[in-house]
Amino acid sequence: MIKGIMPPIATPFINDEIAFDKLGENISKWNKTNLSGYVVFGSNGESVFLTRNEKLKLIEFVQKNKSEDKKLIAGTGSDSIKETISLSNDGAKLGADAALILTPSFYKSQMKHEAFLKYFSAVADNISIPLIIYNVPKFTGVSIEPETVAKLSEHQNIIGIKNSDENIAHLTEIIHLTPPNFLTIVGTASILFAGLSAGAAGGILALANIAANECVQIMEYINQGKLEEAKKLQMNLISVNKAVTSKYGVPGLKAAMDLLGYFGGEPRSPLAPLNLSQKEDLISILKKSKLLN
Repeated sequence: MIKGIMPPIATPFINDEIAFDKLGENISKWNKTNLSGYVVFGSNGESVFLTRNEKLKLIEFVQKNKSEDKKLIAGTGSDSIKETISLSNDGAKLGADAALILTPSFYKSQMKHEAFLKYFSAVADNISIPLIIYNVPKFTGVSIEPETVAKLSEHQNIIGIKNSDENIAHLTEIIHLTPPNFLTIVGTASILFAGLSAGAAGGILALANIAANECVQIMEYINQGKLEEAKKLQMNLISVNKAVTSKYGVPGLKAAMDLLGYFGGEPRSPLAPLNLSQKEDLISILKKSKLLN
């Protein structure tokens, strides 16, 4: 079963090409943690800047380099049903355990209940690996309603949702309306404590790229009933999570990785790396949280 804490791993680039050797070094370090697996080319993996061939190479590489106990999820969704099915099935052949499928959004005014039912059902009917819905309104401009998720949860090949909406009420309603075996996964570390306390199965978190042990520890504390310890650790990480998501985004995440012993490198154009002032602010945030000495 896919549960626990996973990072949507950053894609490292050198001279605008994927630096597979650096990715291998990062994976080697993550393999030593209790992360449950990895998500390739999610939002933090700069999926929209990758070619189809690059995506398939990433699946193959991560599959070969991850430890056997860790799952591999691939962000194979696009607005095109045919392309989503094709990429998901090609990814499955290379070792992906599940497909993370983004809500279609280009014709956003028409992306409502019936459209989502048709889209996700058609994809789920035709792919060879389980489907996890990916709801990330800050990027897509659309949000899938809990009632729609509940209907889709009846499909035997739709096993869960990564919900990156920071609205805890939205996430809690999804948990309430879906069966116990349907996996509701927290999509942002800002509400990890609240989401897990409400019954979420885990988290796919940008923060887990740089604070894997801390994110895993929050979940372990909650499972052990140590809620105060979990809450304290969550509060300590909120400013860091904000810095590598809403404040500085992928460039901030990559800069933080460089500071904390991983290889982040520069984001792919048109994203720009942090300037000196932004880096200094990030260093201060990391030091205050005690992730950086």
